[in-house]
Amino acid sequence: MNTKIVTVAEMRRLEAAADAAGVSYAAMMERAGKAVAEAILARVTPSAATALLLIGPGNNGGDGLVAARHLAKAGAAIKIYALKPLDESDPKVAALREQSAFIVDAENDRQSRVLKHLLGSATAIVDSLFGTGARLPLPPEAAQILRHAAARVGEGQRPPLAPLVVAVDCPSGLNCDTGELDPATLRADLTVTFGAAKVGQYKFPAADFVNELIVAPIGWPDDLAGLSDIRLELAQADSIALPPRRRDAHKYAFGRVLVVAGSQNYTGAAYLTGAAACRSGAGLVTMAVPESIHPILASQLVEATWLPLSGERAADAVRHALQNANALIIGPGLGVEPATANFLRAVFTPAPPAQLRVLADADGLRLLAAMDGWPDLLPRPAVLTPHIGEMAALTGLSKQDIEGDRLATARRFASQWGHIVVLKGAFTVVAAPDGRTTLEPFANAALAKAGSGDVLSGLIGGLLAQGMAPYEAAVAGAFIHGRAAEIAARALGTPISLIARDLLAAVPQAFASLG
Repeated sequence: MNTKIVTVAEMRRLEAAADAAGVSYAAMMERAGKAVAEAILARVTPSAATALLLIGPGNNGGDGLVAARHLAKAGAAIKIYALKPLDESDPKVAALREQSAFIVDAENDRQSRVLKHLLGSATAIVDSLFGTGARLPLPPEAAQILRHAAARVGEGQRPPLAPLVVAVDCPSGLNCDTGELDPATLRADLTVTFGAAKVGQYKFPAADFVNELIVAPIGWPDDLAGLSDIRLELAQADSIALPPRRRDAHKYAFGRVLVVAGSQNYTGAAYLTGAAACRSGAGLVTMAVPESIHPILASQLVEATWLPLSGERAADAVRHALQNANALIIGPGLGVEPATANFLRAVFTPAPPAQLRVLADADGLRLLAAMDGWPDLLPRPAVLTPHIGEMAALTGLSKQDIEGDRLATARRFASQWGHIVVLKGAFTVVAAPDGRTTLEPFANAALAKAGSGDVLSGLIGGLLAQGMAPYEAAVAGAFIHGRAAEIAARALGTPISLIARDLLAAVPQAFASLG
């Protein structure tokens, strides 16, 4: 089951539903605090750890107090710095007193001398001041605490000198709907959020302050009222079901992909798309490319079969090949000349076989954007894989407007066009016409390279050919693509030098990581 991604209002409704179902707020807080402690203990040695917990006055502070108890029980040294004096009648406070935890509050530390001393010895700083309900700007007293903490982190420069910074639910000062940040927000190394991820955690600049995100369960039943109504999810490896591969299968059992791609200026786009389709597990990949570049590509991609195209009969040749294809990938590196536009329209006029699954990308999208009624040319639902510039061409919106709300844009046009929209970029959005939407958990600058989108097209197209439904194929292909980028960057030691062929090399490991 994929992790849900919710707004603040949706989170409140789900918590209320859980409480009504018998999972009390106190029980959810206990699980939340324990999850924070476990995340910290997985990264530090308890006997050598000194954890400074910054405690706010609300439920977020309560989560932090629970985490402090579990950390102390594990053998870590615990220091509590509260924004306001703690309620001594609170059992969570009493439990810490019994463990002889050091507790001080900002109201009795007017010059912040105690805070600075505590920060100086902390190996972990836990930001539990404000959670999803925080209103911006932060109170001045809280902002001052966070600025002192940021100064301590900056002095340390990098681990192991810098303390581990852990945010409880979200960094204090982050608007979990919009991604807006208070200027005093402390950048976390790790954020442990509860029950569901929050929309704002996947928007920039907030995502740079969330960094590694753990979504910790807090006891909700699978049939919790309202949970199934949440249509936005986070893609996860254990939720991707790849097509079965019987041991006695033959190549045609795994589907036939026709790739229509490439031009004299963009031979690489065709190669990368075709090679990725081969790596996807498709049984047979046929490359329909201009005759002039066929010799170049055929010597590089020996696993494919070839359909060289030339002259006025090119579209007819493609349409004939479609009779035996399960999936069509069209667009990478085609170019946008008028003759190519005529060719593209001819491929889809009259309509290709209804059972054909289609992915359109790159120049194919730009050519379609100039055609009246283009959504009706493609068998529904096709998979469209635009980056921001191509999405602007398709919609008429500015890049700034699209970037302002990528999620809403992808959802709006998936519904309007009747096709799957894969809006590429940090946290790629996959949106279906029926409202289902998935965010991919990858924001990796390694993918900001020419050719990476061609690899994505090949992966999704290959999965389509193997029988995956378009939405599921798009989610899976984008996940494998993002995971391959992580694997390749680790192998290289840096994301800077990654090129698209490195993605291809890492695809097998990405598939293997799905288990």
